[in-house]
Amino acid sequence: MRTSNHWIEKLHLLPHPEGGFYRETYRADGKISHDALSPNFKGDRNYSTAIFFLLRAEDRSVFHRIHSDEIWYYHAGGTLSIYILDHGKLIELKLGCDIDNGEHLQVVVPAGKWFGAIVKDGLFVLSSCTVAPGFDFADFEMASRLALLDQFPSHEEIIIKLTK
Repeated sequence: MRTSNHWIEKLHLLPHPEGGFYRETYRADGKISHDALSPNFKGDRNYSTAIFFLLRAEDRSVFHRIHSDEIWYYHAGGTLSIYILDHGKLIELKLGCDIDNGEHLQVVVPAGKWFGAIVKDGLFVLSSCTVAPGFDFADFEMASRLALLDQFPSHEEIIIKLTK
């Protein structure tokens, strides 16, 4: 069985600011003009981008949000729980290969929603993420624990777990 270190080394993954490891694998040459995007965007954006993303059991992807939809694709490992805060509700989507038990090979996180992830089952999860319009760190916002607790007080346990 391949380990997380195998994938980190073979795919040349680097530490990600939100947690885990990643490497950008695709950035479309074409760009969407700032004028054609919603006012949230501060500049032109590539049509789309893609990354490999790996979380180990001891890692967490802390709550953050971006201005684009993000599609996650399962590749290897255990089960990844992706938590989305949406209009006061906490949604848990499971990324994995056990589709008979509610896991999904592909999950969409809508633009502007706070989300984070942890490995729920197994030692790691290797996935890919596609973002359109393309990802730019200018669109990336890491959540404040206090602000999320104030906005979503009934979800204190997961907010504490997935914030710094």
